[in-house]
Amino acid sequence: MAEQQDWNALSDADFRAIFRSWVEENLPPELRFMRKQRPVFEEVAEWYHRLAEKGWLSPVWPQEYGGMGLDAGKHIVYVEEWARLGCPRIPDHGIGLTGPLLIRYGTDAQNDFFLPKILSGEHVWCQGYSEPNAGSDLASLKTAAVRDGDDFIVNGQKIWTTLAHCANWILLLARTSSDGPKRQNGITVLLVDMTDPGVTVRPIPNLRQETDFCEVFFDNVRVPAANVVGEVDQGWALAKAVLGHERIFLGAPSRPEYAIKRLERLAKDRGAFDDPGFVARYAKLRLDLYDLGSAFERFARVLRAGGDLGPDVSVLKIFCSELYQRITEEMLTVAGEEARFWDDLQTAEGEVDAMNLYLDSRAPAIFGGSNEIQRGVLAKGVLGLPS
Repeated sequence: MAEQQDWNALSDADFRAIFRSWVEENLPPELRFMRKQRPVFEEVAEWYHRLAEKGWLSPVWPQEYGGMGLDAGKHIVYVEEWARLGCPRIPDHGIGLTGPLLIRYGTDAQNDFFLPKILSGEHVWCQGYSEPNAGSDLASLKTAAVRDGDDFIVNGQKIWTTLAHCANWILLLARTSSDGPKRQNGITVLLVDMTDPGVTVRPIPNLRQETDFCEVFFDNVRVPAANVVGEVDQGWALAKAVLGHERIFLGAPSRPEYAIKRLERLAKDRGAFDDPGFVARYAKLRLDLYDLGSAFERFARVLRAGGDLGPDVSVLKIFCSELYQRITEEMLTVAGEEARFWDDLQTAEGEVDAMNLYLDSRAPAIFGGSNEIQRGVLAKGVLGLPS
């Protein structure tokens, strides 16, 4: 039975202690600090179900829908402890994207059908946004949904769709109209069953021979009009609005914090702290990480006070992703010739997944809106420079 309590009435310290204690007791040891960044549902199903039974799977969903009902401040604590304790990333598009979208904009019938199946794990979701020619410039998407009686007929292609080969539903952005002065007009949100005829998924192997990403093709896929979320042609506003304070987590210090601890472990074992050049570079990385933590906390205070994040939050994503890259690059420098190997490096204090982290650090500067896009947001929205 899901536990219900007014978690927001607790102090941050008390909530942190309760959450930390429960996770330490219930998280299976083999799942802590998993090397794999994107485990599939079957690999974390036990943990997923434990969280759901406790009522702690969906931190920001209202309690009447099976969530914790956390405000922004408590959600930040939840995410911080999740990272600090080495919790694996669960398949979270249903929890973090589809669920909040339906709770805010869905019909009663949609909520009654979809939300319980997200919590049970019966429905595993993926996000159908990016296309071959519509990534950071998402509003230029071409996947089309044409009305045909009580259905829409969908044709097109999505790419970089995370874990699509493990999902059975996709939250899809499709173009339903080309009218209007802006490309953002005429985009609709659809809930699409990936087991329907005409849906084809092709995994894209990466350098680690993992298949986190996929291409998804739609060939005359028939989608009930009842699966439209919100209003037809108004999907762009929905897609933006549901992100809300989630934007802050693109700049959360957890990844660079983990990486610098692994750098320290490797550097101690390889004697790098005897090298003044390394010490100077390490000190710069450490100070930058402190600065990132301070900046993150400043934006977190805005959310705790009930405020909204402005365009300046983009600086977090840039700073965090590029610091993560610099830390992992230094790790390979310390590893020297050993950096050529895919296997984890051995040290007296344990393994160091140097190459794994280096490859992982390439992605955050691109996903969630590339850093070039984020710099444009800062230039226009903060500095007031012309487009």
